[in-house]
Amino acid sequence: MLIETLSVFPQCYDSVMNESIMKRAQEKGILEFRAHDLRDWTHDKHRTTDDEPYGGGQGLVMKCEPIFEATDELFAAAPEKPYTIFLSPTGERFSEALTLELAQKDHLFFICGHYEGIDERAYTLADKTISLGDYVLTSGELASMVVIDAVVRRLDGVLGDEGSSVDESFYDGLLEYPQYTRPASYRGMDVPEVLLSGHHKNIEAWRHEQSLLRTRALRPDLLEAADLSEADRLFLSSRS
Repeated sequence: MLIETLSVFPQCYDSVMNESIMKRAQEKGILEFRAHDLRDWTHDKHRTTDDEPYGGGQGLVMKCEPIFEATDELFAAAPEKPYTIFLSPTGERFSEALTLELAQKDHLFFICGHYEGIDERAYTLADKTISLGDYVLTSGELASMVVIDAVVRRLDGVLGDEGSSVDESFYDGLLEYPQYTRPASYRGMDVPEVLLSGHHKNIEAWRHEQSLLRTRALRPDLLEAADLSEADRLFLSSRS
């Protein structure tokens, strides 16, 4: 997969994309990443990417001209138009389902806003506008890093243990079960006996039950959309 970003602060990606899983994905050749500086498509000595909003108001708005000129050039160099994403509180709520959808794309292109937002005309370039939630961040770079990390984790061959992706929260619509490691007992807190038993079928059943209970306690809204079996529903009823 090729992922590109267009922003006024491309250096923000240096630490995230050169560490841990993102770094290994690039070393394996699974991911290619490029961060472009929007200022490279400005034409004044100050390399201006923003201006005052029409109609008045606080803050500055990102100009559409550099964005269109940048995408004209960068998209022309690609075999086909990349799947183009904007990050905005007005977008579709980011989810695991959307993560999996994006992971099927060969080429993602993130256009990252800053200041008070982006000139509305630039959004005509968008294939998808994504919101991380009901809050506002300083910049689209931060939001794009979250989306990129979530998507890259879902690419085949990125994680060392292929099962580790399957077992994570939200994969099956539920929160992940509790995890433990050594020591088996610490400050009076013991690891559940079933996890020490070596009985894989019982461990799997316990983990699923814990996912159900944790989801009901912390995110009951997820249960409404989850594909629960009759056995799941009976188990939850018995633990009411």
